[in-house]
Amino acid sequence: MSSNFFFKKKTFKISQIFTGNKIKNNFVINDVKPLDLAKKDDLTFFDSIKYKSNAVLTEANACITTSKLEKFLPKKTQRIIVKNVLFELAKALSKLYPEAHVDYPDLSLKKPSQKSFKFVKFGNNVLIGKNVKIGKNSVIGSNTIIEHNTKLGENCIIGSNLIIKNSIIGNRVMLQDGCKIGQKGFGFIPLNNKNLKFPHIGKVVIEDDVEIASGCTIDRGSVDDTLIGKNTYIDNQVHIAHNVKIGSNCMIAGQVGFAGSAKIGNNVSIGGQAGISGHLQIGNNVKIGGGSGVIKDIKDNQVVMGYPAVTIKEFLKKNK
Repeated sequence: MSSNFFFKKKTFKISQIFTGNKIKNNFVINDVKPLDLAKKDDLTFFDSIKYKSNAVLTEANACITTSKLEKFLPKKTQRIIVKNVLFELAKALSKLYPEAHVDYPDLSLKKPSQKSFKFVKFGNNVLIGKNVKIGKNSVIGSNTIIEHNTKLGENCIIGSNLIIKNSIIGNRVMLQDGCKIGQKGFGFIPLNNKNLKFPHIGKVVIEDDVEIASGCTIDRGSVDDTLIGKNTYIDNQVHIAHNVKIGSNCMIAGQVGFAGSAKIGNNVSIGGQAGISGHLQIGNNVKIGGGSGVIKDIKDNQVVMGYPAVTIKEFLKKNK
């Protein structure tokens, strides 16, 4: 499934966005994408050596980067050399998508028509935005809001008092009461007098057979998408920040927090109140003990615990 939630108000050529840079190939920008997803006529960004492998293979026509990192980009990719990549990216996104830095209320919300949703059951006071699609045999609880262009699959159980926006949701998904799905994440560039808000143009993708318990918050992606893989179970009050990717068959206990752009493999178990720092790679079949603080990548098949999280053998040795 695919859907667009944010649209450019007008077209821009690359020279109109970066007025102080020498532009050789002055193309019309199609979209802004991460290095690995960008295609021809897309703008991308490269701000950390951690993403070198993606930079080498990017297909983007232009990339915002630094003088130290530009050598890793393909020759065909035009360099936009800057001092602060994320600052310039935020400014570019603000020009291209001027409404993506604020979550404006969806003023198209209406009571759902049973004619439009023949095989869906609704509780009291449900509101639905324009172009929402809901699969047959789904149930939507009272006081839930589903904003424009959102898609839900078949046989979904959506509880009461949820807000769902900017999201694509698969089949047989269960979302319990009070979840907030698809809102803008926490992102800004600190300035002396006023912080520059970082626009979020991504979405949330929840795959088939996922269950998410009460009071969870899942932010949409900033430039990439936030993803929850198939058959993953998430306990109460979990926070998942922008661009986080959680694999299939994971089990995540209550009050776990994921910082932005963390990537979690398949079959991962995480105990309650653990914290995962941003931009980390957690491998497959990993087990993370409750209350742990993960600040480094974890390879496949590891069991870790503590703060900072170490292998269970090291943890037990230190805590005899």
